[in-house]
Amino acid sequence: MINPARVADPAALRRLVQTVLAQDGWPEPVWLETSVEDPGGSQARLAIDAGAEVVFVGGGDGTIGAVAAELADTETVLAALPFGAGNVLARNLGLPRDVTALVRLATRGGRRRIDLGVADGQAFTVAAGIGLDAQMLAVTSSRVKRLIGWPAYGLAVLRHLHEPHFAVSLTLDRTTTIVRRVRAVVVANVGRLPGGLALVPGARPDDGRLDVVLIAPHGLRDWVRLLAAVVRRPGAPPVETFAAAEVQLVADHVQPREVDGDLIAPSDRLTVTIRPRVLTVCVESGGASSTLGGAS
Repeated sequence: MINPARVADPAALRRLVQTVLAQDGWPEPVWLETSVEDPGGSQARLAIDAGAEVVFVGGGDGTIGAVAAELADTETVLAALPFGAGNVLARNLGLPRDVTALVRLATRGGRRRIDLGVADGQAFTVAAGIGLDAQMLAVTSSRVKRLIGWPAYGLAVLRHLHEPHFAVSLTLDRTTTIVRRVRAVVVANVGRLPGGLALVPGARPDDGRLDVVLIAPHGLRDWVRLLAAVVRRPGAPPVETFAAAEVQLVADHVQPREVDGDLIAPSDRLTVTIRPRVLTVCVESGGASSTLGGAS
């Protein structure tokens, strides 16, 4: 399954995937494409109904999230191919960027059960956020990202340096409420976030919890540290973190929001929960492996 807007040459990709699968004795896969109106959900359901045991997904993290929502709590395995501007889930899982190597993870590699986040009803594998991180996405064009990569997000941050913090109330697991003034709140399922931000090094996608990151830089020094994190320089970014299985967030005014790198409707609220280990993904050998014989 591919997002044709994210794959430069779908025909060449199809030939390559077919060739690699055939070399390992797998049947020819069913080829499905997503659309703006249908980013992957119905295609994933078709694949499941057709008996596919592995669904290859070529697209961004938003496409992967849409497919993952349907594959959750099934035996069908998700194989993430290296396309899209972010490909953040694949980076966090340590997957190779070579298509041939990734296809062979399905035929020869291992399997791993990971968590799935849900933000206001929308599933995600990477993160959901409100505030500055969504602003970065809104003002960074795909063309600029293609030209200079993740430093494009650093340029986006520079455009918003002088905007004020906003007040936010966070309730964690319905028991603990904290109030802070921040520039952004990111609720993450992994450690490396959209924009290349390495904010939660210890986060794991299978630990049954969400990592809540409060981004609240004060002064030039904090901004420098934050920008360094965006362009992947060493050093601790200026953040405060918490962990919870459910996060209820209320801001003092409407903010931009994003889920897995895609903008969603602005709001002053966001509710995020975790579904522990409901999704099976292809990874390097070392985890539980199985022999599968169908693909889509």
